[in-house]
Amino acid sequence: MPENNEIKSDTTVVNTQNAANGQNKCPKCGSTDISLDSLKGQLRCNFCRYEFALEKPTGLENDISKLSGTTIASGTQDIKTDNNMVTFKCSSCGAEIVIDTSEALQARCHWCRNTLSVNEQIPNGAVPDVVLPFSVTKEAAETEISSFVKKRQFFANPRFKKEFTTINIMGVYLPYMIVDVNSHANLSGEGEHLVRTYTRGSNENKETYYDADLYHVEREFDMTIEGLTVESSKDKLNNMASDRTNNVINAIMPFDIENCVIWNPNYLKGYSSEKRDTNVSDLSNLVETQAKDIVRYKANETLTDYDRGVSWKSEDTKIIGEQWKSAYLPVWLYSYQEVKGSKKVIHYVAVNARTKETMGSVPIHMPKLILMSILIEIAAFILMLNVDFDYNFIFLLSGFVFFFIMLKRYRNANARHTYEKDTKTNMTNLRKVDNFIEHKKGLRNARIAGENNYVLKGQNMSSKVFDNINTNPVIKLFNNEKK
Repeated sequence: MPENNEIKSDTTVVNTQNAANGQNKCPKCGSTDISLDSLKGQLRCNFCRYEFALEKPTGLENDISKLSGTTIASGTQDIKTDNNMVTFKCSSCGAEIVIDTSEALQARCHWCRNTLSVNEQIPNGAVPDVVLPFSVTKEAAETEISSFVKKRQFFANPRFKKEFTTINIMGVYLPYMIVDVNSHANLSGEGEHLVRTYTRGSNENKETYYDADLYHVEREFDMTIEGLTVESSKDKLNNMASDRTNNVINAIMPFDIENCVIWNPNYLKGYSSEKRDTNVSDLSNLVETQAKDIVRYKANETLTDYDRGVSWKSEDTKIIGEQWKSAYLPVWLYSYQEVKGSKKVIHYVAVNARTKETMGSVPIHMPKLILMSILIEIAAFILMLNVDFDYNFIFLLSGFVFFFIMLKRYRNANARHTYEKDTKTNMTNLRKVDNFIEHKKGLRNARIAGENNYVLKGQNMSSKVFDNINTNPVIKLFNNEKK
């Protein structure tokens, strides 16, 4: 990571800011009293009741295959920590109004009561390029969260069950980076096709063997990746955090980002928001690694004959061009702090405020879960003694399996955004090479040695990015200044 976070000299910056000079008016009557109609995802004038939606950002490249080099929208420029205070001159009465963007993005003129908003993109991470409006109501989110928790009542912590309420559910706009990638991939390796499966020996000496055809495999193609989405809040990048269940927030992606509109602070009325505190340079390695994961995953669609897997010996994926824009995306969030001695853990239940996708973590009453697992283990032991079955020792795993299944169901520690499947892609100019090498007999492994065509190197990389940001001396100074 570079010692400073300056934009590269060969980066193209596209201006996406709304030149409204701090004031937002109804296009029909001119009123500045505007709010969001979450059912329709549109802005509504509270004076004349006129409803309207903003346009999508212009100036960015829509044909991703034409991207070359690095293009960033103006809202993704590097953050400057000393620029929170903004002064606007009210166009109605001429008064000068100061807004602290670290606290709010709107204010009323204290003379004429006109609403003034921060439309100018302040270089502190507070103003993104685009925003995706809430379309799921709080009532609908409460239903989703209540249903999620209700299904996990039996082993839930008694104190959590007593204190759980949907009253404190909050609607929050979280910051993300949305990245389009134009790439070229050249993969080379070996793949195996299963010919037959058979066994040798008998009873305890029985062993399974495989015959397979080995091929030299090459895949070369162009691929565009549209809307790869990563968190741009340093805190939320830490999906491996032990004191909070950030991964469940990551797991409610993807969003319908194609419906994002130009930034307007009126979309934030009635909701909370969190500023971006990372730069493109902080996230570029994560995005590149996840893009290569997507390329590797999508190549599997051309490898269906290799049912024993593929071992890539060479992977050369070049990023020809990339395009970045910052976004506020909507989430309904419930949080609960579990106290275990001196340790505190914040559990989240999150709802995607566009798709209703819900994921969460519920505190477990561990003594009850352990007791139930022991009872199941005892029952399984008794069953093992009374059942005539060659592999009845498997029954002894019952209690352990039950314990870990329940632990996974309540905590959802492995829940994540499956970016390799959910991100929109387009593969073109495919070149395939499948050359037979040899027929192999008597193989003992069910899969090819060195299989890596489903490996995801970017799956847990966001937490490493979090660690790298925290050890960067510039970021550490910034964090100390905030404290």
